[in-house]
Amino acid sequence: MTAQPVEAAHDAPLASPAAAAANGVTRTGATRLDGIDALRGLVIVLMVLDHVRDFVHRTAFTADPLALGDAGDPALFMTRWITHLCAPTFVFLAGVSIWLQKANGKPRPELSRFLLTRGAWLIVLELTLVEWGFNFGGGLFLQVIWAIGASMLVIAALIWLPRFAILALGALVIVGHQAVGPVEPADFGPAGPVWQFAVEFGPAPFGGFIAYPVVQWLGIMMVGYGLGGLFTRPEPARTRAVLMLSGGLLVAFAVIRAVNGYGDPRPWAMQEDGLWTALSFINVAKYPPSLDYVLVTLGVSLALLPLLERLWRPARGVLLTFGRTPLFTYLLHVWLAHGLALAAGVAMGVPASAFFNMLADPSRLTAAGWGFGLPGLYAFWLLTVALLYPASRWFEGVKRRRRDWWLGYI
Repeated sequence: MTAQPVEAAHDAPLASPAAAAANGVTRTGATRLDGIDALRGLVIVLMVLDHVRDFVHRTAFTADPLALGDAGDPALFMTRWITHLCAPTFVFLAGVSIWLQKANGKPRPELSRFLLTRGAWLIVLELTLVEWGFNFGGGLFLQVIWAIGASMLVIAALIWLPRFAILALGALVIVGHQAVGPVEPADFGPAGPVWQFAVEFGPAPFGGFIAYPVVQWLGIMMVGYGLGGLFTRPEPARTRAVLMLSGGLLVAFAVIRAVNGYGDPRPWAMQEDGLWTALSFINVAKYPPSLDYVLVTLGVSLALLPLLERLWRPARGVLLTFGRTPLFTYLLHVWLAHGLALAAGVAMGVPASAFFNMLADPSRLTAAGWGFGLPGLYAFWLLTVALLYPASRWFEGVKRRRRDWWLGYI
């Protein structure tokens, strides 16, 4: 598939209406695709919901939000499930963005160097600002920023391959990684820790925890890169292609999930009523991301992309702001949400110390009776989003006006 020239995107509906306007141009002068920015902004808003739940919901550390039947709550289930869209969409769009940089004319050597340096920088941020923001303390808890950074280091080498080869390898990883489940790190001898960081969900070899093993998320980024050409097509071919891809992913999910065999380690089962049976059907494994999980989340996200272009303009503007400042907003939201939880907790008589090292020891919060129900959770979420927006809007303006090299790393 041949990428459309950058100029062709200037008249495309997914691109900003006036390509010469500052809002519709990237820092390097390439035309922005508003649909991608809006989708990225949506998943950031949902991600804030997920992390606010970690900080303020009363059962965040004591119960599974995806529990079924008598132990579950459908509203809490869907509150957690909808946030499943965040990580795979974020990683997929990172792959698409890498392809768009190349399609916009960035030479492979320059792109490879950028991916190496930005990937390393993301890992540093994960181990410092992100870790301390979530925990208000040290430790090693490797999450999505780590997975994106490590994946970029690998993509830096892979971009020398043909795009369809990268797409095929990524699809193979997504489809086949479950087959290597029986392999143990000990099978690799001294290289066992490498296998753990690459594939295993669970304790890290030198302490800490690996929530996002690299290989499975790398596969999603590779597929995003491989399918990036879809987003450089002119309209209406682009929308048709995206919707066909979305439909294909959702049909594949329905078929594979219905068989209840390979595709997810968590089989679904008939429940006491139809609602819980439906929730059991979509209750797929994120840690690590199963084939079914990837199919349904990316299928839903891609179906939303054309709709976001037709969203009410003020709401779309908010999503565009968050989508154009993703890393800045991510870093800020962690500290803001945790800080708001601490302030509310102290006001309610919870010791401030309970909010420090809370990932390592949440027992102090649960013993203090900390937390709110779903209405309180949603109130904190809306407050956090409202406080984030002015800062993200300001930084969007900084990126629009300036061309400093370091802005590409934030």
